[in-house]
Amino acid sequence: MSKLRILYVASECEPFLIASNASEFLKKLPVDMQNNGMEIRILVPRFGNINEIKNRLHEVVRLSGINIVVGDEEKSIILKVASMPTAKIQVYFIDNEDYFGRKYVFTDKEGKFYDDNDERAIFFCKGAIETVKKLGWSPDVVHCVDWMTGLVPMYLKTSYKDDPIFKNSKVLFSVFNNEFTHVFGKESFFDKIKLADTESDMLKSIETADFNGFIKIGMEYADKVIKGEEKMSENITKLFNEFPEKTIDYIKSETSSTKFQELYAELAG
Repeated sequence: MSKLRILYVASECEPFLIASNASEFLKKLPVDMQNNGMEIRILVPRFGNINEIKNRLHEVVRLSGINIVVGDEEKSIILKVASMPTAKIQVYFIDNEDYFGRKYVFTDKEGKFYDDNDERAIFFCKGAIETVKKLGWSPDVVHCVDWMTGLVPMYLKTSYKDDPIFKNSKVLFSVFNNEFTHVFGKESFFDKIKLADTESDMLKSIETADFNGFIKIGMEYADKVIKGEEKMSENITKLFNEFPEKTIDYIKSETSSTKFQELYAELAG
């Protein structure tokens, strides 16, 4: 039997970036799954506060240069790679100077939420999928972590559903308490999200153009959704309650190795 292939798509991963509990989750689980015989890849944004020298990032020239359309503009990916210090797991960093060449993650030094965080998320989600295609590496399970990855399930289940790389991939979506109150400008929001064959009715779940929209669309298109923390906010709990047939409760760290191994195997069929 071939190894299960698990792709993690996330906004952060310890030790490269620690911004919330999602980073610790991505530090431990992939290593455990590799130790259980699975083949692992991780994709994250290369936020500007990630020290490239300290973390030994280097550009993968053959995978760089993919152009991603965001609304009326095309932005080019610079792909970088490093290894997790505790394991031989490759972490791929999607970089673009316009979106990630700043010192902070989602807010500026005054704590103001960046107005273009929607574009950054859209670029990352589209870029992650195209990067995996160029790698030619077909995952059995795509595990999306946190709101920034919420569009990946929709793209995989619509525009990429017949793509040879992803046609058999199952999608798991982990949600964390990383809420924000910002509402993105709706006039161009949907045009930025769309791919060539994206129909408007595919985007109803994200019509609020806010945190709830990114979470809800991820939940709608994922095969399963899982609570990333033991205690979820009242707002996020309500969103989970809209998809009871898909919801998996929080898995405690002491049992995560066994439980996730079983979950991935069940999803992959």
